[in-house]
Amino acid sequence: MPLNYGYDMPFIPSRFGGGQQPGFPPPGFGGGQQPGFPPPGFGGGQQPGFLPPGFGGGQQGFPPFGGGQQQGGPPSSPPPSYTPQESASLFAVDPGAIRGCLYRFTFIWLNNGSSFWFYPTFVGRDSVAGYRWRNFRWVYYGTDLRRIRSFRCS
Repeated sequence: MPLNYGYDMPFIPSRFGGGQQPGFPPPGFGGGQQPGFPPPGFGGGQQPGFLPPGFGGGQQGFPPFGGGQQQGGPPSSPPPSYTPQESASLFAVDPGAIRGCLYRFTFIWLNNGSSFWFYPTFVGRDSVAGYRWRNFRWVYYGTDLRRIRSFRCS
């Protein structure tokens, strides 16, 4: 039985043609369950702080049929109270480099000049997702790796 997480989403095969809804995986794809969907913060009265399905990698519902295991939630403590010094990055940020920062407090500098503490929980081929420290709380956040100028794990 397909999971709809409380949404009434009627499926009318003749409407979409081919017996499948656009944007959804074929039946049986992914072992019958969609790991990480819906994203954290989606229910329970919490304010959502996530990206729409289809963004980036494969965990936390990005996309909803992607691989990866859902791992816990945000850190139980705030990030360090200092701002680390940025080091010059001569190369583009790649998934292998930032993967070493998984589940560690990481300071991120974006190309647009923004900077913030981040706690990554997923690294995809083109994106990273996790929790961003904003307004004295952790908010689920994801971004394209091309938007990151540099980063530093603590």
